[in-house]
Parts: sequence; C-alpha cells; structure tokens
Amino acid sequence: MKYIYLFLLAIITLAVLSCKPSKNQLPDPLKAGWNGESVCEVLVDNEHIRALRCTFPPGVGHEKHEHARHFGYTLKGSTFKITDDTGTREVNVPAGYDFYKNETTWHEVQNVGDSTAVFLIIEPK
Repeated sequence: MKYIYLFLLAIITLAVLSCKPSKNQLPDPLKAGWNGESVCEVLVDNEHIRALRCTFPPGVGHEKHEHARHFGYTLKGSTFKITDDTGTREVNVPAGYDFYKNETTWHEVQNVGDSTAVFLIIEPK
C-alpha cells in the first residue's frame, strides 16, 4: 500500500510540474499588438535575420511582449511610457536613437507623445 501512495504522489507531482507556466509565454514583437491591432510588419525574414518596422501613432503602444537578441533604430521619435522589469518611466526617444539587447527582454510601451514614432527592429537568427 505504501508504494501505491508513493506512486500516486509521484504522478500528482509530475502533473503539477507539467502545468507550471513556461517562462516564454509572452508574444514576440510581431505577434504582440495594441488593442488587437498589429503594430509591426515584416520587412525581411530569411535564414539570417528578421527585420520589422513598428509604427506607433500617438496613444498607441505595444502590449507586453518579449524580444530575443535584437538591434533597434528609431526612424521617427516620440515620447513613450515604458514598463519593464525595472519599473515604469516616461522617455523621450529621438529619431536616430539606436539600441542593442544581447539577451531576451520584455517590455510594454505606449506612445504618449504627439507624433507618430517608427522603429526598425533587426533580430539575428
């Protein structure tokens, strides 16, 4: 009888562990949008890179999502409310600003400025 209880305990433990949420449940930048609408479009997708153009009119943002390693460049800037693992802040992102992330990161943004912002995101494969 003792072995039956141990067996059942092992099965229940495995079932609970298999239901544990994955760390990678957030959408990538292409799948994430804003209020059900897409904000990014694919410019290039080949064996080497995926390049996206993401456009944010005033009031529009990008729902919580994660990025793999990527390079970003601001084609047209604006002011954004950004929430990530460091908190929430408001940041002016000017045209010509570039950034590189070497690890997987997550954030949510909203354009709180008065001009449409456009970003180029390049993800090496």
